[in-house]
Amino acid sequence: MAFAKVYPMYVQKAEKKGRTKDEVDAVIRWLSGYSQAELDALIAQQVDFRTFFAGAPAVVERHPLVSGVVCGVRVEEVEDPLMRQIRCLDKLVDELAKGKALEKVLRS
Repeated sequence: MAFAKVYPMYVQKAEKKGRTKDEVDAVIRWLSGYSQAELDALIAQQVDFRTFFAGAPAVVERHPLVSGVVCGVRVEEVEDPLMRQIRCLDKLVDELAKGKALEKVLRS
């Protein structure tokens, strides 16, 4: 699945709850380690999730910091590495949409 097809859904989910695209981008940049220019380029190229996470400079060190339940699935128990990374991103966007302070979502 193309990351670029899911990205607008992340933004829409956050905006429905009064959050912004910039905050969604901040969450994605924090988890992945991509710059905003790199993120924009990946969206424009319509890379799939596998490619997105394979090139992410920080995801390996940051995804263990994300835990909890999203869509009824405990993130830390997901065995497939790619699916776990996707679920981590889902969890962070979910926390943002639920009103959690950006600093807490970014584990700072």
